[in-house]
Amino acid sequence: MENNDLLVEKYGPVLALTLNRPESLNAFSPDMILGLMEALVEAKIDSDIQVIVLSGAGRAFSAGGDVKTMGKADGNQVYEHIGKLNELILMMKNLEKPIIAAVHGFSAGAGFNLALACDIILAAEDSKFALSFSKVGLVSDGGGSYFLPRLIGPHLAKQFFFSAEPIPAQRLYQLGVINSLFPAERLQEEATKRALSLAQGPAMAFGKQKKLIEHSFTSTLEEILEEERLTQVLMVQTEDHKEGVAAFKEKRKPAFKGR
Repeated sequence: MENNDLLVEKYGPVLALTLNRPESLNAFSPDMILGLMEALVEAKIDSDIQVIVLSGAGRAFSAGGDVKTMGKADGNQVYEHIGKLNELILMMKNLEKPIIAAVHGFSAGAGFNLALACDIILAAEDSKFALSFSKVGLVSDGGGSYFLPRLIGPHLAKQFFFSAEPIPAQRLYQLGVINSLFPAERLQEEATKRALSLAQGPAMAFGKQKKLIEHSFTSTLEEILEEERLTQVLMVQTEDHKEGVAAFKEKRKPAFKGR
């Protein structure tokens, strides 16, 4: 599955998705968003796919909204376009498989927010991020108003949104937004290694843990405790749990099968 604005490649248990509008720093297009949604549907139904890696072609991860088309769309068109973007973000958060963002170059606006919607962010040491909406008189879209305050607190999130100034990757790493930093030339290699490592883990447990963490932001402690309780009842019946216990007793590495 492939369209011009998104490259899709499957290698083993990993689905690699590459934003492919390098001439516009991978600014979003309707085809790109649609392609990402179709790829996530494939990832959901294909049991062979365990991990998704999202990256950008050319000099940047993504510049977010396409400045060339700004000011030309009316309210209804913007409403529909952001509606599709919202569908994509929700699909990413609801997919019970890890999504890794591998960010290089520049990541701005909704491009930054797309990375925030992933489960793990790996970034090149020299990459920069910016919440550039206010420079063109806009507010965040793509979930940044939700994701960032939960990671760094409301005051610092407001500062980043108001100033729209570039944020070095090192600062975001120190704040816990970025999981790991690598030299730019090693980023893709390290992202692949991380993905393949995750793919060897207990896929069902990862998926359910992702769901529990997402629910924790909108649930009470009592609700999460009960959800953990009910989920664990299911998990102890899985082959992966039995294999994990056997491997622990036999002092060997478990061979999880995702079931």
